[in-house]
Amino acid sequence: MEIIKIDEQEIVNAICVFTANKRGITPEAVYVELLFDDVEGYSAEVEVNGQTEIISEARMVEALRNWIDLEYNKDPFSVGVRLDLHEGEGIVAYIS
Repeated sequence: MEIIKIDEQEIVNAICVFTANKRGITPEAVYVELLFDDVEGYSAEVEVNGQTEIISEARMVEALRNWIDLEYNKDPFSVGVRLDLHEGEGIVAYIS
């Protein structure tokens, strides 16, 4: 299987759709900021209706697996998902 690179905007889209589906709202009502910390690793700050929540890397991967199923029509549990921080590109994901 080829390696698919998912850019930062697509990761944000995946988290928006995932959060919207969980809360029964539209993806446009979700605001996401991707974060990286040397100690905590990857996470995302998600804002819905003025309420902010930090989601873990595991939840980000869950959102990406959902996205892979919806957008790429691939079995989300048969692929590996790896997040990576790139200097100019921000946070990207590699699907293999």
